Amino acid sequence: MDANQVAELIRAGLPSAEKVEVTGGEGKFEALVVSPQFAGMNAVKKHQTVYATVREQIDSGELHALSIRAFTPEDAPNA
Repeated sequence: MDANQVAELIRAGLPSAEKVEVTGGEGKFEALVVSPQFAGMNAVKKHQTVYATVREQIDSGELHALSIRAFTPEDAPNA
């Protein structure tokens, strides 16, 4: 699994995402996700929402670690 595949899974699971950037490799990735869907969510809920898009890959061991930075468009860095 590569960074592009992880990004595609997140985009498919969060079609409202305005920005999805994934870096890393060898099963360990970092994701920056910007979506209006995160409005009103605390950090834990935002992370749970993103993790849900890759749960199958985490459960299978295909994806070992995913560090997440999740923002609304208003709160995103360089917004």
